[in-house]
Amino acid sequence: MFIATLGGIFKFRDLPEEYGPYVQFKATIDKKEITDDDEIAILDITGTDSHHVLFLGEYNDIEEIKEELKDAEAVINHTTLKILGGHL
Repeated sequence: MFIATLGGIFKFRDLPEEYGPYVQFKATIDKKEITDDDEIAILDITGTDSHHVLFLGEYNDIEEIKEELKDAEAVINHTTLKILGGHL
């Protein structure tokens, strides 16, 4: 299992360029049309160079995020859970 830690929460319009390809890839998979006001969390996957993208408006609670990460063989750290919970 990998550990997911919060890299940042951004509005799409303020997203650092380095995360753009990850966000576009996730939007394509989810068949999501991104708007400038979408709130996006970037999770860094410890031990890899990978990131996991969360469109925060798509989740009802933290359990849905935990389940998605479980499918990616990752668990979310406690601090990140608390922060994300405040944004849902």
